[in-house]
Amino acid sequence: MPVLVYANFKGGVGKTTNSVMTAYQLAKNGYKTLVCDLDPQANATQLLSRTYKRQTKKDLQIDETMMVALSEQTIDKAIVKIIDNLYLLPSDDDFTEYPKFLERKFLPTKEGYEEKRIGYFSSQLSKVKDDYDYVIVDVPPTLSIFTDSAVYASDDIIIVLQTQQQSLYGAIGFFNYLQRTYDEYQPVDFDILEVLPVLLENRAGLDSQILQDARKVFGKDKVFKNIIKHMQRLKRYGREGIADKDSEFGKGDFHDIRVHYVYNQLTKEILDRVKKASEQD
Repeated sequence: MPVLVYANFKGGVGKTTNSVMTAYQLAKNGYKTLVCDLDPQANATQLLSRTYKRQTKKDLQIDETMMVALSEQTIDKAIVKIIDNLYLLPSDDDFTEYPKFLERKFLPTKEGYEEKRIGYFSSQLSKVKDDYDYVIVDVPPTLSIFTDSAVYASDDIIIVLQTQQQSLYGAIGFFNYLQRTYDEYQPVDFDILEVLPVLLENRAGLDSQILQDARKVFGKDKVFKNIIKHMQRLKRYGREGIADKDSEFGKGDFHDIRVHYVYNQLTKEILDRVKKASEQD
């Protein structure tokens, strides 16, 4: 039950879209998958809530948010089903209180309080993660307790790289942060599953240059072979939810079929890389 985290210190690079689309494809391929929304902005929660409504014509009923579940140590009660094999641990505005909750729970007068704070989410996730084949974690584009908590709980990390210079800087910064985290909190153990390129506007010149720079910085084998090209349909998913030809209500057209094909190919590569990483451990 690998825990995958999608991240970059640069916002707007497609972390949420790619994490949710990967989770969706894992579910469609028969893997029971849990999406954990560790971002107080709750973008993954909103996308999957819209997907649920689009495909069922019903509003998604969320009785407990992640903040409530973590504070009451009832993480299993907050999980909701989106489609077959796809589940969500939802976030909401109240998750902004999570840092204060950890500060009260683990006082700085106690030994090892910093690691206990960032390890709390991992300890709660461990109660349910064995029920799933994959856990996907979405995080905000900041250096924060939310990101620290996700990284601490992770098995594999995917750095999302949009083909723009600021995103490359953010990816490099995040890679360096991961190295520091790995060194500081032993025996925390995770693999950097590599860098996922997301094209900004399908402009061959700029995209190719950024990709070339990324391969120089991270290594050719460290960049995913499957590249996510700019697709307008993904913007519609953000507003209306994911369409699918197998859905009773939210049926898609050939544009949706193309999107799902692209992410199915990416998911196959992720599965292969996870397998190889586990074999090397």
